[in-house]
Amino acid sequence: MQKASRLKRELQMLSTEPPPGITCWHTEEQIDDLRAQIVGGTDTPYEGGLFSLEIKVPERYPFEPPKIRFLTPIYHPNIDNSGRICHDALKLPPKGAWKPSLNISTVLTSIQLLMAEPNPDDPLMADISSEFKYNKQLFMDKAQKWTQEHAVQKNMGVVDGNKENNPDQKASFRKREAQQEAEEPAKRTCL
Repeated sequence: MQKASRLKRELQMLSTEPPPGITCWHTEEQIDDLRAQIVGGTDTPYEGGLFSLEIKVPERYPFEPPKIRFLTPIYHPNIDNSGRICHDALKLPPKGAWKPSLNISTVLTSIQLLMAEPNPDDPLMADISSEFKYNKQLFMDKAQKWTQEHAVQKNMGVVDGNKENNPDQKASFRKREAQQEAEEPAKRTCL
């Protein structure tokens, strides 16, 4: 019961006073199955992109963090090919920083900040992290290319709020996953 009333309050707050560049809503089926969109920040390689996320709220929320993953492919050292995010606010202590005083709005804002300022010292994607550290221009170029390919809306008229990525984006995402698995697997340090 606590979870349902808190989620209703949080969703109300997100609809009336959303953080800049962030929207969040629940799917028609269940209140604990949410979708969010984050606008790529100005002066980042994600500028101009609209990134969709899936949020699964666990039964023990707010005592457990929500499970959040990107649905839109993104080239980022802290986000893997499945869209999983390496971020302290999404993990319980002692390894993480989740606490019940945090909410979905603050977590989405911190993910938006992570997009603008990656943490290459705690990567999910070691190869992208190395690029970010040692060849930043190559990282920026690839991240911008991915943003253009996967996150920029192609003047398709009205955007359906419950629609995730189109089949071409998902196929491209799976193709990159297969290519990376075929190459030498990168060491994933974030757990």
